[in-house]
Amino acid sequence: MNTACEESASLLLVDDDATFCRVLRAALVKRGFCVSVAHSVEEAIPLAIANPPEYAVVDMKMGGAPGLVLVKALHELDPNTRIVVLTGYASINTAVEAIKLGATQYLSKPANADEIVAAFNHQADGNVDFNVPATNIESLEWEHIQRVLHEHGNNISATARALNMHRRTLQRKLNKPPPGK
Repeated sequence: MNTACEESASLLLVDDDATFCRVLRAALVKRGFCVSVAHSVEEAIPLAIANPPEYAVVDMKMGGAPGLVLVKALHELDPNTRIVVLTGYASINTAVEAIKLGATQYLSKPANADEIVAAFNHQADGNVDFNVPATNIESLEWEHIQRVLHEHGNNISATARALNMHRRTLQRKLNKPPPGK
């Protein structure tokens, strides 16, 4: 670690979005962290082994291994590492799994640096505020459709085939506003 970081808390930021990493890294450095960046789980694990971080921000879904693999590895390296998991596809099941594997908090994107730091600091009192609102079936369906659509590069026909749904039915569902909006 360089001398500029000796007094700062180490933080590992792992997200496959390079622009997001650049912006969040700068914001976290301003808040006193020494930030290492990786764009995949495979890139992050050697960094964590070489220098186990005090804090980590991990994206749930990236190319290659999912973020939960890294959460588990970081927790096994050092159970005191405070880990915040970020996701664009929030669901109760993945939130519960992330917490079980050692995450401190689970935040939906977009999350800013202040929210992330607050999530880290929240663990300091020993209580993790796991306040996930109940999700209705329409919201779960909407999230699933959005995830599959994203996985198929926003191609409606490919998404409809993957969902075993008629293309027009999918288009009608996509033209409706998200539940609760």
